[in-house]
Parts: sequence; C-alpha cells; structure tokens
Amino acid sequence: MDNVALWMSQPHFSYLEMTKLAGFSSLVVELEHGTYDLATLDQFVAFARAQGISVLAKVIAPNMESIQQALDFGANAVVVPHIRDVGHALEVTRAAKYPPLGTRSYTGGRVFGYARPATDAFETENRRTRCYAMIETAESLADVEKIIALDTVDGLFPGPSDLALSCGRGAYSFGDADRTDLRRIAKAARDAGKPWVMPAWTPAERAFAREEGASLLVVATQNMTVRQGIVSTVEMLRKEAVIA
Repeated sequence: MDNVALWMSQPHFSYLEMTKLAGFSSLVVELEHGTYDLATLDQFVAFARAQGISVLAKVIAPNMESIQQALDFGANAVVVPHIRDVGHALEVTRAAKYPPLGTRSYTGGRVFGYARPATDAFETENRRTRCYAMIETAESLADVEKIIALDTVDGLFPGPSDLALSCGRGAYSFGDADRTDLRRIAKAARDAGKPWVMPAWTPAERAFAREEGASLLVVATQNMTVRQGIVSTVEMLRKEAVIA
C-alpha cells in the first residue's frame, strides 16, 4: 500500500510492526505534538527503515535544528509546519538540502553508512530526501504557488485544521471553503510537477484527494486506530451479550 500512510504520535515499536504486517509502507511521525524525544526518534527511524517503512517526520518547528535532526537520523522526508510567506519558506527549507542547494550541515553517520561520503553523496542525499512545506496559514496559502516553485521544496502538505483557523473559519469541516483551499494547493503542486500529501480521515476526503491527484493519503492517526479497535471490541461484546 504505497499510496496510504498512518499518522503516529507515540513511539510504540509494536504498533510500527503491526502497521507493517497490515501492509502499510509509510508513516507520518508527529514530532510537533507527539511524545518522541531525540534518542527514541533515532531508534524509531532506524527500526522503521529496517522494516522497510518510509518515514515522513513532521518536525517540531520550522528551524534548522529540527529539520537536520530528523534527516540525520535517516527520515525519508521532513514535513515543515508553521510556514508563513515564500521568504520564510525559502529560509527554513534550505536546511533540508546540502549546499549549494541549501544550508544543511554535514554529520557522518547512518545516512552515509558510517563511512566517509563519496563525492556524489550529498547530491544523492538531496535527491533521496523530500521536504514538504505545510500549507496551514493564510500567509502560506497566499504564496503557495511561489512556495512550491522553490528548489528546496519537493512537495506540499496541507494542514486543513490550522488553515481553517488561520483563515478565520473556525473548526475545519471539509466544507466549500476548505475544499477551495485544498484545490488551490493541489493545483499548485500539479502545475509545478511536484507531489502533494492529503490528511484524509473520511471517505469524502479520500475521494477528493484521489480526484485531485494526491500522491499519498494519510488515512488514520494512531489514536484513531486504537480507539476504533476498542470501540469495535465493545460493540462485539454487546452483540454477544457479554456486557450490557
């Protein structure tokens, strides 16, 4: 299942194994609102890679340290939150690419096989990793076409709930205005020939994402799947009259 992913906020290694057994090959690791510390993230990314699972790390903040740490641990991509206008996007996303394209700082280790890097290693790493700009503010939406045109931005990742709040609409409902914003984001990515990722929790959102050409659908959060499992168990027990 290369076109769908789960969202993980807590570093449960057994949960990662279960997602692999279920057929998932991609995870969004939530660092901004999640419970990962650096040591655990280092181990978690290594374990995910050993399982053949691609890791998109939603970093804690739009700064060099957060971006570099996730990539140095071996994440396949970073998702950068709280981007404002195109100037801010350029400043922040350059941390995801080695010079001359960006400003990412070198450290030896996992991504270079714990050896001296070859002459083309930095270009290879720039191609291997992706930097997704989150479009979750009114300012970033206004500049979305300019943001996706940056050489340091490989794709777009809307944050529908924060975007609705930033635009003064209150809670995200996947209403007409929400869909209009998402279509603009999708079109900007398509026109630039770059991918976009859709957080798609409902059948309607998933149908929309497919229609608009999303390359990856994030279909459930870790808490959603655990809660659904518990609720399904309770419903089964009620049908069996084990509980009232």
